[in-house]
Amino acid sequence: MRRALSQGCCALVQGGKLRAFLCQSSSSSSSSLRGPSTSCNRLGPYGGKPGSRCLTPPSAGRRGLSQGPSDSSPGVRLRTRLGVTLLIGAGVLGTWWYVRSEKQQRQRLQRLEQLKQVAVGQGDFSLLDHTGVRRSKRDFRGQWVLLYFGFTHCPDICPDELEKMSDVVRALDREPRLPPLQPVFVTVDPERDDVAAMARYVRDFHPRLVGLTGTPEEVREAGRAYRVYCSAGPKDEDGDYIVDHTVLIYLLSPDGLFLDYYNRTKDDKQIADSIRKHMESYVKLFPD
Repeated sequence: MRRALSQGCCALVQGGKLRAFLCQSSSSSSSSLRGPSTSCNRLGPYGGKPGSRCLTPPSAGRRGLSQGPSDSSPGVRLRTRLGVTLLIGAGVLGTWWYVRSEKQQRQRLQRLEQLKQVAVGQGDFSLLDHTGVRRSKRDFRGQWVLLYFGFTHCPDICPDELEKMSDVVRALDREPRLPPLQPVFVTVDPERDDVAAMARYVRDFHPRLVGLTGTPEEVREAGRAYRVYCSAGPKDEDGDYIVDHTVLIYLLSPDGLFLDYYNRTKDDKQIADSIRKHMESYVKLFPD
């Protein structure tokens, strides 16, 4: 019993306090351990072997084995700063995205209210294109559209306006960052402008120009949606006549809604500048 305790730990009473130490016999300590030692001259209640040496454990204030970098090291402080910066940046980005989304939503609602008050181009139409295919306004959804109402026997105004439209489309086509613009020509003279007449006429203008015609009722319905006035004049001795009509070019957004219009006083550069601004500031009103 005494032998086992001498090889384990001995109790040393110093200043009235009990301190425990790891002990080895003096014979083994001289060969395996070197350095300061404390002699156990007093035996505690558990006994001990006279002459044994007690090794004092490392002080609590000293570092023993490697414990890794301190929390106050430069590396830890740098990582802390980076983490805080990332959190702040994420918060700012989230706030910006939320404010932007709210602003876009308000713009959509305001624009829809404005378009409802204008009440231009609210309905749909069903007409034949210059290839004989039935087309509706839904077929042009997702596209920017320039729309003009006229007739193929027009002596000067209609050709001039369609040529202006073609110049606008060509100008914007030279800017790859902008979406394509679709020109559309709707007749107000369906009695003479059948599919074949429209096919011959649109070849003289932009290659993407789509000509639309239909029955007199279908054409009137389409024009009525855009508040287009038209009235055929008296026939001359050759049976020819002029159709008096509204001379406007309409801009339709990819939502299929009326967005702006241009009268004869606007040249192609002014119209192109206006459409470019509309494209750059466009906010989709309806989800896909």
